[in-house]
Amino acid sequence: MIVDDSALMRQMLSAVLAADPGIEVCGTAADPVFARGKLDALRPDVMVLDVEMPRMDGITFLRQLMAERPMPVVICSTLTGAGTETSMQALAAGAVSIVTKPRLGLREFLRDASEDLIQTVKAAASANVHRLLASVAPAPVAPKLSADAVLPSTSGAMVHTTDRIVAIGTSTGGTLALEAVLTALPANCPGIIIVQHMPEKFTGAFAHRLDGLCRISVREASNGERVLPGQALIAPGGRHMLLKRSGAQYHVEVIDGPLVNRHRPSVDVLFRSVAGCAGRNALGIIMTGMGDDGARGLKEMRTAGACTIAQDEATCVVYGMPKEAVKLGAVERSLSLGELPAAILAAGRVAHGA
Repeated sequence: MIVDDSALMRQMLSAVLAADPGIEVCGTAADPVFARGKLDALRPDVMVLDVEMPRMDGITFLRQLMAERPMPVVICSTLTGAGTETSMQALAAGAVSIVTKPRLGLREFLRDASEDLIQTVKAAASANVHRLLASVAPAPVAPKLSADAVLPSTSGAMVHTTDRIVAIGTSTGGTLALEAVLTALPANCPGIIIVQHMPEKFTGAFAHRLDGLCRISVREASNGERVLPGQALIAPGGRHMLLKRSGAQYHVEVIDGPLVNRHRPSVDVLFRSVAGCAGRNALGIIMTGMGDDGARGLKEMRTAGACTIAQDEATCVVYGMPKEAVKLGAVERSLSLGELPAAILAAGRVAHGA
């Protein structure tokens, strides 16, 4: 079902999606009020939802929909490009995925991005929405009132080569899953590097939001930045992130490059770099997401002696990436979302001989 106030947009989206034999556009609506009246009759598997609409905005409708009649929702809006706060609100409200449509050149965009849009809708159809909603409101954590707010911690001044590096890869459903994991970690956790499949300009706002919720420091990675305990670095959208080592210190390299597994940043690129320079000192975690990005890289990490974990099917929004990693023999253990924070802390204790 397509909900958009533009008749032209409804027509073009319908044509793009209906061109795939696996998708039927069961109906359209010009605003959320009309859409609500059609839901019982149409019973759609997926909703493609605009944000700016008359009578009710898309984010308000999304929140009501998830409270009353949960279903997979893909946000398709011009606001999610320039206004990244809108994107964060949509993901926090339970949207499975976001497609940013341009203000100009709409026909060309839909022609060029038709395959991505089709795959996004298909992935949404298989999403575990109830699992997604279960992580929308994680338990609150204490605000950051430690001395770190005034004076940087010196815990990272002596970084040893035995320090654990935690590398995480995720995609669809990963924004809320990462929030659930990172908010549960104390400030002395191992250094974490993350690839979350997200478009350019989204990752900075995402990292900023997490930084305000977590006891650890979370930010979008910059080229050459050191990986330190109590810190998570998120790969910038549109660029690959690699782990590098200089003597006893780890740092990240942020680079341009071709799409890998149709993604940039790619989990496979990150995991391969971790396998090469951290080896047995690393923990690799592959979480909810569509496709197979990260499976081969995680296998390389395991071959290099790293510990490897997959999020289990029961707690994934989309059990795609973890499933492929398990099939490939890349995974030592599968754990629930709630068990991942303890596994990260255990990896840090092993590294320090605790």
